[in-house]
Amino acid sequence: MIRISMLLLALVASAVLLLSQPALAQDIEPVSKAQFDEWMHDLSNWGRWGDDDQLGTLNLITPDVRKRAAGLVEDGVPVSLAHNLIKTRQPDVSSPLSHTMRPSGVNNPGVFAGDQLQIYFHGYAHTHMDAVCHMFVDGKLYNGYEQSSVAEDGAEHLSIIEAKKGIFTRGVLFDIPSLKGVPYLEPGAAIYPADLDAWEKKIGIKVEPGDVVLIRTGRWARRADKRPWNVAMGSAGLHSSCAKWLKDRGAAVLGSDVASDILPSPVEGISHPIHALVLVAMGMPIFDNCDLLELSKEAKKRGRWHFLLTVAPLAVEGGTGSPTNPIAIF
Repeated sequence: MIRISMLLLALVASAVLLLSQPALAQDIEPVSKAQFDEWMHDLSNWGRWGDDDQLGTLNLITPDVRKRAAGLVEDGVPVSLAHNLIKTRQPDVSSPLSHTMRPSGVNNPGVFAGDQLQIYFHGYAHTHMDAVCHMFVDGKLYNGYEQSSVAEDGAEHLSIIEAKKGIFTRGVLFDIPSLKGVPYLEPGAAIYPADLDAWEKKIGIKVEPGDVVLIRTGRWARRADKRPWNVAMGSAGLHSSCAKWLKDRGAAVLGSDVASDILPSPVEGISHPIHALVLVAMGMPIFDNCDLLELSKEAKKRGRWHFLLTVAPLAVEGGTGSPTNPIAIF
């Protein structure tokens, strides 16, 4: 009887584990390490804006690009692209926000309440911006800076402080679930350059130099419809072959509602090939974990998938990124 009970408990535990894992999309085109290395070389922007360049593809957001982006505002309607910070540990939240009131309004003889926030924002939960110094490949950062230049007191080069003046440019939403006629993509579904081309054709807009490219997979809609899952083990995203597409279009920043990369990675030995190609080869910052559902609704309402996008990261000297609240304005 004890053995049967233990067997039943094991079966129940296995069933719960299986139910907690997403069903992954199949038939992803594999990419060899040799092909990845070739892309790292061919797509490199190292030296393009000088050997001491700190901005990377943010150089593409010129004064003329900003002025054209300002002209996109028609309705004056803002949309936040930030998902609310999550305060509890969940399958896709390994480092929840710690929010402590110091003090609150309870038993407080004074007249002010205050907060203390502690957050590890990298990962798959909180909306944030990756600075170019966030990743290195073979011991090198973008533009050939050494991995060791990111020390315990912060990054010597390429940190988030380089974006202190903010990002003010055109954003273009690629709503891939709308392209596919589904509410959301399933974990492990790959987005290929042909999908990006098809979306451009559908909306009649082509990405231009200085644009922010925002990829919606429907991650947050699926999370609400089903349950949180470990997106590090399976999430829809860009196939590695999309890196050349981004370079050819002149994108300044890449963003998505997960981490841009399809997971698991199609490149053996490289966990996040899009991150590597974009951050390290191209010097292109990334927005992770944006909430693009409301943006999708407002874009559909207007039949317009481009807008002014403004982002102001925290001014942290040496920081590898920043929590952020991107704002789209129609």
